[in-house]
Amino acid sequence: MDGLTWIIGGGLLMSAIAMVGGVTTVLDREALDRMILPLVAFAAGTLLGGAFFHMIPEGTRSLVPLTAAAWLAGGFSTFLGLEQFLHWHHTHRSSAEVRKPVTYLILVGDAGHNFLGGLAVASTFLIDAKAGVMAWVAAAAHDVPQELGDFGILVHGGWPRARALLWNGVSALTFPVGAIIAYFVSHRFGVAGLVLFGAGNFIYIAASDLIPEIKSEATLCGAALHFSFFGVGLVVMFFLAHLFQQ
Repeated sequence: MDGLTWIIGGGLLMSAIAMVGGVTTVLDREALDRMILPLVAFAAGTLLGGAFFHMIPEGTRSLVPLTAAAWLAGGFSTFLGLEQFLHWHHTHRSSAEVRKPVTYLILVGDAGHNFLGGLAVASTFLIDAKAGVMAWVAAAAHDVPQELGDFGILVHGGWPRARALLWNGVSALTFPVGAIIAYFVSHRFGVAGLVLFGAGNFIYIAASDLIPEIKSEATLCGAALHFSFFGVGLVVMFFLAHLFQQ
């Protein structure tokens, strides 16, 4: 298969992950709560591993160090700005108004995140197919707990389960849109900067959103479990990078 076929197929498969929220219809709340934080810890490890072991090495090959650092900082800062805007929009409403509007903000934020993720993963794939597959794996590992969480917020905000699942899926379609745009842009411009921009996104999500969730565990056993899942995510991505270099 050619690169475009792989990119479209991977993008659509990533969008399908948004339907994982459907498992909440068959799991009780206690079982779901037990699953979420270990998955979040694993996702944090794979995102950092994907950024440090795959995307940054590939993205820096053809750029001078200062330019590479600027793209990386830009990706980190963009997600900080997006999150700050969503937080400001949320906190400048009364508590009676927040519940329903915040569900729409979740969808908008998720759509923007998926679009940038599609740009980043496809750009990495176009530079090196193996590194691109690993970036996709890291993004997919992050998307499972995120989509479960987004689905829960929509339902808590008053959406029927079927409607929440549908619109979660619709917002995820921006991932293949971003991936296809990256493919066509690559014919005119280099995409190394986009790879580093995406690595900055991955680092921000892991460091700002995911790691704080697993740091708050009160019990030693729980903290050890979460750190173990985080370590497994890092180690898996490191060994995959090492394997693909052989």
